[in-house]
Amino acid sequence: MELRVADLTRELARGLAPIYLVSGDELLLVQEACDAIVAAARGAGFSERLVLHADSGFNWNDVLQESASLSLFSERRIIDVRASAAFGREGSEVLVQYARQPGADTLLLIRSGRIEAKQRSTAWYKALAQAGVLVTVWPIAAGELPKWLEGRLQKAGLRCSRDALQALAQRVEGNLLAAVQEIEKLKLHELPQPIGLADLLAVLEDAAHYDTFELIDSALAGDAARVARMVANLHQEGVAVFAVLGALTTQLRRLTGNERIAPQRQRLVADFQRRIGARRGIDVVLATCALIDAQGKGEIPGDPWRSLEELLLRLCGARLLPRTTGLNLLRARPVTRLHS
Repeated sequence: MELRVADLTRELARGLAPIYLVSGDELLLVQEACDAIVAAARGAGFSERLVLHADSGFNWNDVLQESASLSLFSERRIIDVRASAAFGREGSEVLVQYARQPGADTLLLIRSGRIEAKQRSTAWYKALAQAGVLVTVWPIAAGELPKWLEGRLQKAGLRCSRDALQALAQRVEGNLLAAVQEIEKLKLHELPQPIGLADLLAVLEDAAHYDTFELIDSALAGDAARVARMVANLHQEGVAVFAVLGALTTQLRRLTGNERIAPQRQRLVADFQRRIGARRGIDVVLATCALIDAQGKGEIPGDPWRSLEELLLRLCGARLLPRTTGLNLLRARPVTRLHS
């Protein structure tokens, strides 16, 4: 069975499965889902837990041996396997074998990084889905974050005004661990309810963390406000401008090739290509990236971060006031939609 993380609590109330796989890149949500499974198992008499770290050199047959061995202290126990998303040939074979005959009085819990789409068609994945429960944890999207934070605040006995909630979302976006910490901090301050923007900003730290590919996706989506905020954050964190340029050029070159675009990104990419003029527009952007790269290396004058910000905002379709960047950005006739 495959479940969304939101449905896990209800499913656990119906009874326990012999196998659980919880996968995703959002560590906080993966941890909380696993905690819920462990709590339900303990309530059902699984009083012992064995933790196995499936890192380099791990012998997956240990899972089979531990399942078959008798516990000295408990009749029922949890085998908690902490793994990456790549189980390898040995791990795959062991999981298929285990799924055919799960250990008696044993609950197997596997937590891992994100499972790629192609892995969902493998024998081990199908075997686990048939024998147990597979929980996929997806990151909280920017548009969903305020609602998620509101729920967290309510559980902590807190309320925020609308503008304070938006400000909190901006500052913790991309870092749910920081979000939980900030909510705990707000609870300790015992601020008047609902918490207003001024009170929030007085105690809040900017804990937002973005990676370069999130920035590129925001530019593709045309979200100029988010792009400006993310560029400032990456620059402040000391991320090299070349890292952002590398991510941008890689994504753009993929759009000009014959690579398959994931269904959930097809509309995003199509809108972006219409906005900049498809292939010719991408060629102009790549040429501009080369000039910004030269700025970063000191080969031509100008501020590479300012040039990069202006380029990304223009890709969003933003109309900008003229300013000095050292580059005459995106002035080619085929991409007139991007002109100021």
